[in-house]
Amino acid sequence: MATSSRVILACLLLMVSRVNCEVYTALVEMEELLETEAVLMRTLEDYITAQEDRLNQLRRQAGEYAKEHEEASQDVQGYLSNPINAYLLVKRLTTDWKQVESFMVDDITQGFAENLTRYHQILKFPSDEDLNGAAVALMRLQDTYKLDTSSVARGELNGIQYSTELTAGDCFELGRQSYNNGDFYHTVLWMTEALGRYQDESNKTTTKSDILEYLAFSTYMQGKSDLEKRKKGKKRGEDGADDTPADEPYTVTEKRPQPLTDLPERDLYEMLCRGDVTLPDSVLSQLKCSYVDGGVPFLKLARVKMEEAFHKPRIVIYHDVIYDSEIATIKRLAQPRFRRATVQNYQTGQLEVAHYRISKSAWLKEEDHEHVARVNQRAEDLTSLTVATAEELQVVNYGIGGHYEPHFDFARKEEHNAFKSLGTGNRIATLLFYMSDVEQGGATVFPAIHLALYPKKGTAAFWYNLHPNGEGDYLTRHAACPVLTGSKWALSKFPVLDILREIRYRRGSRVDRYKGLTDTLQATNSPTVKKDKVQTYIRSYSMSGQKQTTTTTAKRNV
Repeated sequence: MATSSRVILACLLLMVSRVNCEVYTALVEMEELLETEAVLMRTLEDYITAQEDRLNQLRRQAGEYAKEHEEASQDVQGYLSNPINAYLLVKRLTTDWKQVESFMVDDITQGFAENLTRYHQILKFPSDEDLNGAAVALMRLQDTYKLDTSSVARGELNGIQYSTELTAGDCFELGRQSYNNGDFYHTVLWMTEALGRYQDESNKTTTKSDILEYLAFSTYMQGKSDLEKRKKGKKRGEDGADDTPADEPYTVTEKRPQPLTDLPERDLYEMLCRGDVTLPDSVLSQLKCSYVDGGVPFLKLARVKMEEAFHKPRIVIYHDVIYDSEIATIKRLAQPRFRRATVQNYQTGQLEVAHYRISKSAWLKEEDHEHVARVNQRAEDLTSLTVATAEELQVVNYGIGGHYEPHFDFARKEEHNAFKSLGTGNRIATLLFYMSDVEQGGATVFPAIHLALYPKKGTAAFWYNLHPNGEGDYLTRHAACPVLTGSKWALSKFPVLDILREIRYRRGSRVDRYKGLTDTLQATNSPTVKKDKVQTYIRSYSMSGQKQTTTTTAKRNV
């Protein structure tokens, strides 16, 4: 539109320049001026029409933006917790606003465009990388939770209507982002959806030719990949050089369900995220709920509600152990410090970003606020492990499709440089506070033991990452499922192996009696040292260090 306006102006200037060719010296040429004027008038009318069309389109877009913004302002958290709304917000501030700017770059509107340029310098705008990340997140949610493309385009997630429908242009952009990532499978899905919606749109939001171009090539590339896979799997002639597959009898066999133990970890992880796998009744019936005080005088006045989630490895849930005022403070302190969450490179020990961990994190020190110190003290009381030499509190917020794929919290034998950048030892245990409810998704799952813990504000999950002999417990491998709707806030505390000598012995004995053993363990700087007395000592806390009363059957919905 802006280009056509410039062309019209160029034509106007060209026609006006011809008036100065001394036409007044001849009547016949003066008659031509009337013809020139008629052309100018028609051109001017065309220009006005073009400008009005441009303004009408801007007015229509402004109305749509105002409507969306008004809806978002009613409930900011609720609006942004919907991944479709979050994606569309990023899209509006990237590709959509680029189109708006192109419309506005023209004569009298140049001032507005200059204002937009200044806004880019002082306001926060998402980048093209953000748009791609939001699109990839939607694909991740679609795959993990088996969401139908048409349903997502209608703003429907797991049968619940959350937002307005996507336009053909929105679907096209999702397909284009998938194409740019080499993901032809999702490109075909979203370009097909875009084509169907294009046919029904009165005000077209994209072009059919663009849709078909991407769709045709991606269909070809996807088919080519599938064909190559099938060829590799087909049996050939005796010499292996026959161009045609050998004939094979066609038989119909009944497909039996695959045992969970035979499933790949990825499949189990996604099934647990969807809630397709639950613990059997024989396991659930053995789990109990108790009131515990851990031998802490203060907790004896107000015992903590503890729920057993699993026995081996022992995983427990503490209820109502972090409070709204503390959560509000921790969120406020963390937000300006948020950075893209990182993972440890097991070879170098350095922190780096990874596609399998999508979230933002911040670290809080005890001296940052009394609420941080209070949570640290509570972590010590709950676990019987001192936090004096533990890692700082790690605050994590998961955004659009935020997740952390299966991982260990501890360092394995081959990871000699793990936690080098943090300057700490191996993580003996994990205490995970949930600081928000999550409407859909966001579970903490343990694929090896088929366990899923669903976030509940105010609760905390606790487990030991290391066996009593210092070896890693591989059954604690866990993951944070993608957040489908809502916002997930979590807070982690990791006591480390170096603090064995500082464990508080709550039964009156002195820690000094174990000083020699723990110093030996410290000196080796190895998580694999086996000491019988250290095993017994740690076991006394990991298994029976907390006083229990009032036992009831546990529930699994945490």
